[in-house]
Amino acid sequence: MRKRLVILRPALACFAVISLLCGVVYTALVTGAAQLLFPAEANGSMIRVTLSDGSVREYGSALIAQDFTKPEYLIGRPGEVSNLSPTSEEQAKLLQERIDWWHSFDPENKADLPADLITASGSGVDPNISPEAAEYQVARIATSRGISQDDVRAVIAQYTTERVLSFLGEPVVNVLKVNLALDGLLG
Repeated sequence: MRKRLVILRPALACFAVISLLCGVVYTALVTGAAQLLFPAEANGSMIRVTLSDGSVREYGSALIAQDFTKPEYLIGRPGEVSNLSPTSEEQAKLLQERIDWWHSFDPENKADLPADLITASGSGVDPNISPEAAEYQVARIATSRGISQDDVRAVIAQYTTERVLSFLGEPVVNVLKVNLALDGLLG
């Protein structure tokens, strides 16, 4: 019995030290550095708005999609994710259902429907759409809100992020920020 304890003691001590270093010390250092260097991102990139009464309200994260389905709002990508093959009949049926929804939701719009309005992102929570998908919705939003299409485009332009270093990624429009700005909550 003593021989087993002699063998286990160094293993248990090593386990305790590594657990303390990796589970506590490392976690505390990374969390502290993130809070110090990137506090908004470390706390979820929450969009906070100070209301007229002085209170602060959180409307969601700039990094996670919100569900908008009213005509006066910019609508993002579909939230449900599937692992269907792009060539499967089920996927084709799903895409057709989404196309039919858009045509019934905005029957006046005869423009080509941008792909990102009918296809889900890999995560299902992409907060952005393409500038083309935003432009597709301009007339409907302007009519619903009783404002000019140029006013809607100006808000969209304000919350469009261009390519990083002029060549990495694609330009994107943050749906939540545009909708909050259209509601007069972001300036």
